[in-house]
Amino acid sequence: MTDMQSQSDVFFVRQEMVEAAPPPIPVRGVWPWMRKNLFGSIGDTILTLVGVAVAIAIVVPVLQWSLFNATWSGDNREACAPNIVGACWAFVKANFGQFMYGRYPDPERWRVNLAFVLLAIGIVPLAIPSAPFKRLTLLYVFIIFPVLSGCLLIGGVAGLPVVETALWGGLFLTLVVSYVGMAMSLPLGIILALGRRSKMPAVHYVCVAFIELCRGIPLITVLFMAGILLPLFLPTGVNFDKLLRALLGLSLFAAAYMAEVVRGGLQAIPKGQYEGAKSLGLGYWTMTRLIILPQAITIVIPGIVNTFIGLFKDTSLVYIISIFELLYTVRNSFTDPSWATSTTPASGLAFAAIVFWVFCFGMSRYSKFTEDRLRVGYKR
Repeated sequence: MTDMQSQSDVFFVRQEMVEAAPPPIPVRGVWPWMRKNLFGSIGDTILTLVGVAVAIAIVVPVLQWSLFNATWSGDNREACAPNIVGACWAFVKANFGQFMYGRYPDPERWRVNLAFVLLAIGIVPLAIPSAPFKRLTLLYVFIIFPVLSGCLLIGGVAGLPVVETALWGGLFLTLVVSYVGMAMSLPLGIILALGRRSKMPAVHYVCVAFIELCRGIPLITVLFMAGILLPLFLPTGVNFDKLLRALLGLSLFAAAYMAEVVRGGLQAIPKGQYEGAKSLGLGYWTMTRLIILPQAITIVIPGIVNTFIGLFKDTSLVYIISIFELLYTVRNSFTDPSWATSTTPASGLAFAAIVFWVFCFGMSRYSKFTEDRLRVGYKR
């Protein structure tokens, strides 16, 4: 009793309600935000000042070189030769068509433009969540559009002259290689991931061997084998287009990495999802298509987009088999004696870097939008 009595003396029961406190004063304006986020403590203040100093040391010279001291117009190297402290954007302007289309014939470049318009007709509705007819759009983007664009770009049908793939180049070819690689690597990666988790030994070990083989060798080796060594093993008179061989090698290489990304998502699915699907009488393929894969793909969206971004940048390696993508086209233009200056290489490479950054950043931001929209159950 004594212990209980001593414990009861500690407790306190309020006899009347506490008066309501006034609402917090909203903090608005630039300075309150800076004080909270940038100068909240001594450490934050030091880091902010150091960051500002580093940014000024980097940004100011870049702006001076790329904007304030740059040469914007001119017909040859004489316009940029006196300017050794600024970019030569006149060189980029003069070679812009080559950077975009490569050696594709000038009178036929409308076919490339039309192909990109046809691609946008499918990609834009596919990227908008509220757009209707998603299945028909997918059918168009992955089945109908490749056939139409192939006939349009290569020619030989409907009176269009044939344009060999050896004349393709620039950003146009970079986007073609990226599109085909992404469109093929994702479904192949899903199949390989499911095969690696299969309980059938033959399927399991074949998928494991393929994935580990592709992940264990450099992409340059794969492209070299696809572009140069493969024709040596084919029968006499049998050959495939060099671009087709590069697309196949790049897609298979990316599929191996994509398989591991998808496998991570499959392993993150709780066991109860499988048990619940089986309790409803769903078969393996129905369960995988309707329940398991949608959840797994949603979980690994950042990994999938990261693989796509890496694939987009890796297209610059196809130059090893003489395929003139954007970066190789830019570098090849440095040999033009009419534009040979000390600032020409840096200007061309800066232009290529900006183009790659725009596409990669766009994919990154759209993946963030998709992730936020789909992961409703993870919001708090």
